Amino acid sequence: MPLPFLTADRAFEEAGEDLALPFDDRDQWRRPYRPGPWRVGAAALLLLLASYVLFAAVIISVAGNASGGAVCLGLAAVVIAGALRLLRMGAWVSATGLRRVRFLQTTTTPWAHVMVVRTVQQPVRWLGLPRTVQGQALVLVRGGHSGNETTPLLTTHNADFLGRPEAFDRAADSVEVWADEYRPHA
Repeated sequence: MPLPFLTADRAFEEAGEDLALPFDDRDQWRRPYRPGPWRVGAAALLLLLASYVLFAAVIISVAGNASGGAVCLGLAAVVIAGALRLLRMGAWVSATGLRRVRFLQTTTTPWAHVMVVRTVQQPVRWLGLPRTVQGQALVLVRGGHSGNETTPLLTTHNADFLGRPEAFDRAADSVEVWADEYRPHA
């Protein structure tokens, strides 16, 4: 028995999903897709681990070892920060440019430096691991001082789109539309 009022997919089932709402601020950074189940599951497991570490910090502190409790508290803060950063990873767009957020690095490319954003068939990393498989990638081709440089933004086998090819197509189309709308045409 489906309960559509309890699912997040309800927004995609409605007609007119691609229309911008009148109060949408296109100058704010937004991810044009939802985080995938692998990314959300990994972040949930990290937050569960952090809750156990916080509980251990309380027990250690109550037992009288304040320095051990502080170490556990610091470790829990690092795990929570890592889980939140894991959830922020991905491609973000705004009227000012295109942003690729990785775990330890964020790269922002203004629309003036974007030559083209396109989907290509190529070997891609499976869940960010060194193993590569054949898949699709949404690549950003930058123009500038160092020539044409390509950067993969999204892949069909990353934590957001593994096993969800329709979601990848929808996200890739959305980023390409943003690029066509805001990239200066020569």
